[in-house]
Amino acid sequence: MSILVINSSIRGDDSISRELSLKLSEKLTDKNVVHRDLTKGIDFISSESMAAVRIPKDDRSAAQSADSTAQLADTLIEELQVADTIVIGAPVYNFGPPASLKAWADLVARAGTTFQYTENGPEGLLENKKAYVIAVSGGTKIGSEIDFMSPWLIHFLGFIGIKNVEIVSADGVFSQDGEEKIQKARQKVERMAA
Repeated sequence: MSILVINSSIRGDDSISRELSLKLSEKLTDKNVVHRDLTKGIDFISSESMAAVRIPKDDRSAAQSADSTAQLADTLIEELQVADTIVIGAPVYNFGPPASLKAWADLVARAGTTFQYTENGPEGLLENKKAYVIAVSGGTKIGSEIDFMSPWLIHFLGFIGIKNVEIVSADGVFSQDGEEKIQKARQKVERMAA
């Protein structure tokens, strides 16, 4: 089994989503784990890099092939293609995903590579993969009408073909019973990986 662990929390060692995603990945396997920290080195698509990012690398011009954002997109896509299981640590920031997680999505959505257009609409190409989303929030209830992170992420993963998505939530961790909620999420991770 090959696992890709993607983290987007800016809280470093204090991050609950990082703690839980690491614990889950360790319980699932002790080998073939790739860690991607989106808080370090993730580019935002610019008008200059957009064309290169969207084109498969074999079809690019020399200038497009030299584009560092396109090269990063290639690496991120390859990580997804190789992984059997994806574990995403996804905090809720201001009701939505961290900017780095959205930037990652912009880089891995490539027509003809991770999805394709058909006469019936877009079709994801990254099939037969399992994704776990470790959704953590300070106050926003995961799955509520003000949670714009988890429905967006589930939709995006489905768009690129990853339809088997399971959410582990620790929401309202800054409330009075926050530690209890964190503990419940830890226990759920323990049960999932057993």
